[in-house]
Amino acid sequence: MKEKFDVTLIGGGPAGYVCSIRLAQLGLKTACIESRGSLGGTCLNVGCIPSKSLLNLSEEFHKVKGLANKGIEVGDVKLNLDKMMKSKDKAVTVLTKGVEFLLKKNKVTYFKGQGSFKSKNKILIKDEQNKETIIESEKTVIATGSVPTSLPGIEIDEKIIVSSTGALKLDKVPKKMIIVGGGYIGLEMGSVWSRLGAEVQVVEFLDHITPGMDKEVSSEFMKILKKQGIKFNMQNKV
Repeated sequence: MKEKFDVTLIGGGPAGYVCSIRLAQLGLKTACIESRGSLGGTCLNVGCIPSKSLLNLSEEFHKVKGLANKGIEVGDVKLNLDKMMKSKDKAVTVLTKGVEFLLKKNKVTYFKGQGSFKSKNKILIKDEQNKETIIESEKTVIATGSVPTSLPGIEIDEKIIVSSTGALKLDKVPKKMIIVGGGYIGLEMGSVWSRLGAEVQVVEFLDHITPGMDKEVSSEFMKILKKQGIKFNMQNKV
């Protein structure tokens, strides 16, 4: 017999999990479906949290490397990228597990898998082993988030051509890296790998970085990144 819910959330990101918890608190029988395998969406898994962790760690490494110029000698400073990535992954795991606990605490039924509609009120959930579950839901909220888009004719293989997700998981520091787009996500990744030793260039179609931000802030930010060694190719397209 199919399990029945008052409302189902397709997507367990910051929209989906918060909405599902609140609906459950209001007394509705609620389900949340997430295909990634862990809750929290882009922010917790492959966005804000891991990028800020790497920004912080790479900044510490960069600072220590520069201490010798200020008269503080600390010996041969080496990068252990594997340990740095494990530290980043641990920060992500703690937070995603925390969200999973909140769902459980508020009696939200959590399904790991891809959700799709069989009909208006029937939802098919397919997990990683292709096992299928069908549930019934009076109402459904779609909160599926977004995925990176590639350039025409270019395939993201997450090895040579990487998305922001792939840039968080590189197993070695590349000698050279080109960032296509001077938005904050690309610049975060460029900053991380530049500090860790990569030669980074940014290609941006506009005449300034971080579109949408105040022009004065954008200008000052660019000066800081240039001091860090990042090169910019403005008003260029790929």
